[in-house]
Amino acid sequence: MNEPENSNPAQPVASAGSSLPPVIPHVSEIWHRPGEEPLGTDSVERTAVPGVIGAVEAMLRQPRRVMYQLRQPGSAGLSGSLVLVAVLCSLVYGVVVGTFSGGEQLWAAPAKIVLGMAISALICLPSLYIFSCLSGSSANIKEVFGLVTGLLALMTVLLVGFAPVAWVFSQSTKSLVAMGGLHLVFWLVAVAFGIRFLSSGFRNYSARSPGGIRVWVVIFLLVVLQMTTALRPIVGKSDRFLPAAEEKQFFVTHWLNCIDAESETNRGDRARND
Repeated sequence: MNEPENSNPAQPVASAGSSLPPVIPHVSEIWHRPGEEPLGTDSVERTAVPGVIGAVEAMLRQPRRVMYQLRQPGSAGLSGSLVLVAVLCSLVYGVVVGTFSGGEQLWAAPAKIVLGMAISALICLPSLYIFSCLSGSSANIKEVFGLVTGLLALMTVLLVGFAPVAWVFSQSTKSLVAMGGLHLVFWLVAVAFGIRFLSSGFRNYSARSPGGIRVWVVIFLLVVLQMTTALRPIVGKSDRFLPAAEEKQFFVTHWLNCIDAESETNRGDRARND
């Protein structure tokens, strides 16, 4: 009797002199971390996140729990809590930023920081959804929005942690450039942790390649940096709440102008003291 035909023939094995190309791992095997379990494997991740305080605790201690809950029915409540965290923390940090100049900046700086964060997130949300689709992620627009709220919440919580340090420097220096640089450093550190959360979220939402997400990160950084110039002044003083239409500037140009203006002021002060 004839032996049954093998439906899964063995793959050819490359010999020493074979010209077969080496096997290239799939991009998902490259990006995903070894041993990373699917969301929801841990029972803690399947526990709902209660309220604003619970959202802060989960973001800091159990970010995968937040990622899992954002995929569940009724996740709008969690997204709302994260938005509230971002707004409240932005207001607190904004008050600290305003203490450098005092006066109207005590309310103007918090308002501008909240406004800048919200506008930047809304502007960049459509492109993030497109890039997530191109990367192979299974996240829908609601889940992408949830990840962005998590990004903003984590960023602003970290900024509140830096607020006491920022306050000390704001009360002990008169240099606008130095304070602006310090706030920029704190903001970049906070963004780095927020982006790590966002990237981990998409990695757990079946994204196969990080390329699109990395492009979006660059776009987001540029938009937020430009927003700091479009809504100026945030650290310093001005007669206007917002700059006039003829005062439009690229953020790099604005920073260089601030450095030049402070340098000229310092040279004038030294000349008068000599």
